[in-house]
Amino acid sequence: MPVTRLIKRALATQTAQFLRRPIGATWDGQTHLSQQEIDHMAQRILLPSLPVSDEEMARAQFQDRGQKLARQENWPALSAAIRAADETRLATPGGEMAAMLLAYGARGDVVAAAQDALYDGVVPPGHGIAGLEEAAEEMPDDYPAALVTALAHMDIGLAWRDLPASITQIDIPGRAARTHHHFARAAQLLSPFCGVSHDAPSLAAAQCALLAGQTPSQRQVADDYEALIRLDPNSPKHLRTMGRALLPECGGALDRLELEARRAATLTEPIWGAGGYTWVHLDALAIDPDTLIRLDAEFFADGMRDILERRKNQHVANLLAAYCAAALKGTASKPAQAAINPATTTALRDLFEWVLATHLQELHPLIWTEALHRPGQATALPSRRALVRAGRHAALGMIATVFADKLANGRSIAFSPAGMYQLDPM
Repeated sequence: MPVTRLIKRALATQTAQFLRRPIGATWDGQTHLSQQEIDHMAQRILLPSLPVSDEEMARAQFQDRGQKLARQENWPALSAAIRAADETRLATPGGEMAAMLLAYGARGDVVAAAQDALYDGVVPPGHGIAGLEEAAEEMPDDYPAALVTALAHMDIGLAWRDLPASITQIDIPGRAARTHHHFARAAQLLSPFCGVSHDAPSLAAAQCALLAGQTPSQRQVADDYEALIRLDPNSPKHLRTMGRALLPECGGALDRLELEARRAATLTEPIWGAGGYTWVHLDALAIDPDTLIRLDAEFFADGMRDILERRKNQHVANLLAAYCAAALKGTASKPAQAAINPATTTALRDLFEWVLATHLQELHPLIWTEALHRPGQATALPSRRALVRAGRHAALGMIATVFADKLANGRSIAFSPAGMYQLDPM
């Protein structure tokens, strides 16, 4: 038998033995290891890191194009690009909508200027958003122009709403009114258009984004997201965003989240198998550990297996592993809750270890930064280098904690396309 086949068989055997092993005592939601011990073990994890992934490059390509066309004030070309992306359901390898990335780039300068002004304690100047308004007025029947302007209003409205209380130069009572104004204007801009009738997922996504500035019923949230998911069932972004929107902190409820996750799984079954259920819960688990109270762990595990079977790429493997880690970290940071079945936490931990041992081949640090420090938010500040460093440190720390028994006595672990394997000290 060729040597390469012998190696692969040995690695497969080690992986199978790992999956059958009993859960160790080093990770039960409350690690018994010091940070120094974890850092020391992390140095013996052989896992290549990819600071810039294919997914990030694809996103940047669409964002840069949108930004360039907006700076050139070439609105007809930008409109045509957004329409074409909607019509073809063009997306990045990770499922991000190209139409929304183009729109993000097109409004990026205006939104960044407003955010910078607010963080400097100054009311943002109006000329930036006025320029977008002018473009929308000149193209009254063009939904992409209205889309870009409406999304810019929503971004600025959220910047007002989420401004840290420590910034006291701006009148605090006036912030709510500013947020309301921007969301009301966004709704006005979008009202002549309909995502379903235009067959435009970007419009449907913008309609869902409007909910953040309203107090909608849970039924309205579910209906709006169902319309979006029906238009673009291939994108996991919509499923994940719906899960966040149905959390109690957003006016939802855990029972409703569970119900809509099951409905989403049925709706997207031809594409994701049981994966729709998992996508809806992914961010929700990282943000609110109480989501485990209603979680069907077996259904969640089936969904993760279906996702990884259908999307065999390292972006997805990192995404699922990182958000499982974030959910486990969340349960560890809160006092023990009798309402959460310990078997559910154990199942989630087993699933996390399985993804690491059988699917992870390279580390995408920014995903781990997002999941462990900013779940549900785009990674922005601080610098990219700091985010990459923080993501790699956090990921290796979690992996070292989980596999502490395999890293004992100076041993190392390595990750490869054939699976995870263990190396004895020289």
